[in-house]
Amino acid sequence: MASRSSKKISKKRPSELPFDKYDLYRRAVQSPKGDVEFLRDTYRSLRRKSPRVLREDFCGTASLCVEWVKLNPSNRAVGVDLDTEPLNYGQQNYLSQLKADQQKRCQLINANVLAPNLPKADISVALNFSYFLFKSRDQMKSYLRRALAGLKPQGVAVFDLFGGSQCGDSIEDNVKHRGFTYYWDQEGFDPVSNEAKFHIHFRVKGKKYENVFNYDWRLWSLPELRELLAEVGFKKTHVYWEGTARDGSGNGIFTRVQEGEPCLSWIAYIVAEK
Repeated sequence: MASRSSKKISKKRPSELPFDKYDLYRRAVQSPKGDVEFLRDTYRSLRRKSPRVLREDFCGTASLCVEWVKLNPSNRAVGVDLDTEPLNYGQQNYLSQLKADQQKRCQLINANVLAPNLPKADISVALNFSYFLFKSRDQMKSYLRRALAGLKPQGVAVFDLFGGSQCGDSIEDNVKHRGFTYYWDQEGFDPVSNEAKFHIHFRVKGKKYENVFNYDWRLWSLPELRELLAEVGFKKTHVYWEGTARDGSGNGIFTRVQEGEPCLSWIAYIVAEK
């Protein structure tokens, strides 16, 4: 579900694969145009004004940052990632396609998201479950404190997460896209630690390429994260729950709720107010 700097990736470099792994990842997993509209509209509903500065932690190729600066000529974006490979890819393939003015408003930083003195933002995000790499309460609290400190007055932080009873199963789901098939593979689950390993595979031109992206995560629950956000100083948190399509899958529409549904698999956002 996510490709982020601090997680291991395939030992093959992009040039050694017969396809562009970051392009396939974006097409299979991400929807940056819709995401930036959701972020803008959610901030507006809470603060009654428009956010201008976005910071994307674990930004990878920074496709979200790119769409943010395209959304409004007053918008600026900062992408932070520890891995130079996706940052370089984003610079060469996404930022290079922007107009000169848009490029000036999009800054990529090769740094740890725990580093002090990162640029402050109106709205910060950690998406694609990237922050699940923090496995202990102390580690997670350290990150959430940094997220809070990185916000301007009236700032808002947004985190996505997933869950459901299916998270305790070893499964491999696949979705067919034009020209390729995407696989999401969960390798086991340890109920003592809430840890599991995940893999993304692709099938291209009839050949399946295993472990193109790999993740070693702790699965955090909604109540755990909301409690931690309150402990580090966020004033309020809200849950935005994905609706259900007719076929039982998620419909990509997120609505603020007080209660969720006991689904086999669900995705939600936590929106935290400074």
